[in-house]
Amino acid sequence: MKPFNRREFIKSVGLLGAFSSLGYSIQSLASSVQANVVIVGGGFGGATCANYLHKYNPNINVTLIEQNANFVTCPFSNTVIGGFNNLDFITHGYSALNKKSSIKVVQDRVTSIDPDNKFVKTLAGKKIPYDRLVISPGISFIWDAIEGYNETLSDKLPHAWRPGKQTQLLRQQLVDMKNGGTVIIAPPGNPFRCPPGPYERASLMAEYLKKHKPKSKILILDAKDKFSKQPLFQNAWDELYPDMIEWTPGSQGGNVIRVDAKKMTVSTEDDTYKGDVINIIPPQRAGDIAAKANLVNDKGWCPVDQKTFASKMQQHIYVIGDACIAGKMPKSGYAANSQAKVCAMQLIADLDGRPTFEPSWINTCYSLIAEDYGISVAMVYRYSDKGIVGVKGAGGVSPPEADNKLRKQEAEYAKGWYQSITKDMFS
Repeated sequence: MKPFNRREFIKSVGLLGAFSSLGYSIQSLASSVQANVVIVGGGFGGATCANYLHKYNPNINVTLIEQNANFVTCPFSNTVIGGFNNLDFITHGYSALNKKSSIKVVQDRVTSIDPDNKFVKTLAGKKIPYDRLVISPGISFIWDAIEGYNETLSDKLPHAWRPGKQTQLLRQQLVDMKNGGTVIIAPPGNPFRCPPGPYERASLMAEYLKKHKPKSKILILDAKDKFSKQPLFQNAWDELYPDMIEWTPGSQGGNVIRVDAKKMTVSTEDDTYKGDVINIIPPQRAGDIAAKANLVNDKGWCPVDQKTFASKMQQHIYVIGDACIAGKMPKSGYAANSQAKVCAMQLIADLDGRPTFEPSWINTCYSLIAEDYGISVAMVYRYSDKGIVGVKGAGGVSPPEADNKLRKQEAEYAKGWYQSITKDMFS
């Protein structure tokens, strides 16, 4: 991938045509069709879809069902663990969405979906009908994939891959750890939510330890042999945290197969390692409700028509975000946001009996190596007979030879991206 050039990236995005998730004309979607759309899950996919359905066609009654009162984002949760943001910074409420005339936010949990009769049931006993259903359920963990690890033990060996209480727990363990202690991070194999996340986490933990506990070490025992933005991360580690972060790939004994919470050890096929803080990130699959509704394949993810995000398993249901199989797009917050906009367009066309559009998508992923040191990758995607594929030459990556000024700019861009995307979701 060529070095990242923001001006050329924006230019290439503009050449993708009117029917893209970037610059689609709301007037072109003008429709008086009335319908009930239920959205399950209020994260980057669900909240964005609700907001854009309202923008595209306020005649559609949207019910957004989310079990939590607030949405706590995975993006920037590592800054909480690193100690330069608090949990409030990554916590967002639904009040702005709920004030919109065509959106009703229901705090509840969907327990079942009846695709034949087109309604969902909730934990509170509500039965909510739909003409179209969008689910954005995120991920669930495969708890039995690592011997000795389970959901109960995540209170001692936190995953912090669902932000909130787990984020605070991992942060506190880092604060309480002795100087000279060892942090072990065990990322899963692909696919999983936020591919660069474990390595950003190691970076921001290292920044904290370098300042406060400089004799400490971070050991990354990885199930994979390569990871997202690897050269950029490793170059930055050599520059900022020499000898503090050690990465072991799966083929060289990095794949964790067993944990012992009492002894605070993790084992691979080759060795056993003792840690003072152990961050186990389990393998993942689509959120539980997707499996209950028979929307998943034998690998636990949701097959969709990648042009529209309509489920291939059930009629009148769309799946977006981490849970769906979206071709070459990663499982990221920005990808879910981009998918949600396309899904909203295609859903309205479906309701109105119009042809579907030729969509495009974008994904921009920033990672912080330190509070003032950022890196990024960006890609534009299009639909093809192979599904969603990258547009050759349309993306970019931070140049590996960048100076400190550019790295600081990238960190500022990252913060601006976060503010923009959360405003886009909830405003």
